[in-house]
Amino acid sequence: MNFTALATGTSVFLDANVFVYSYGGDPKLGDACTDLLERIEFNELQGFISASLFSEVAHRLMTLEACESLGWSYTGIARRLRRHPAEIQKLRGFRQALDDIVAIGVQILAVSSQDILLASDLSLQHGLLSGDALIVAMMQRQGITQLASNDSDFDRVPGITRFAPL
Repeated sequence: MNFTALATGTSVFLDANVFVYSYGGDPKLGDACTDLLERIEFNELQGFISASLFSEVAHRLMTLEACESLGWSYTGIARRLRRHPAEIQKLRGFRQALDDIVAIGVQILAVSSQDILLASDLSLQHGLLSGDALIVAMMQRQGITQLASNDSDFDRVPGITRFAPL
């Protein structure tokens, strides 16, 4: 199913790729992700992310902005930025995107040690990477069963309905 199938009033957990495709201007998936975020802004949907996922979004948007504005390759971008802190200080777009995410009303959930322990169990149970397992753990804690993500790894988890951009 795609994002348009999310019924009005639904609570949906958002994967980082939704923000990266939207704010990164992905030519294929960006518009669908932006439309989903607008539905949250207009209170048609309730959107949730974890604080750790919010930090991941910040990092990914920072690196994408650096590649675009500095003309650098994405390969090794974090290492390159570490060696050029003055270039990091010039980046502004990723920070504005974070303000936008907060302003549209995406709810940012604190992560507890119990969430991380549960995520570790879910990794082992479903063969998920730790970040994806933490998303599932947070969804379970909040009673959310709908997930907006382009990552098909979540399809291995029973009880979750994944909605993709297209």
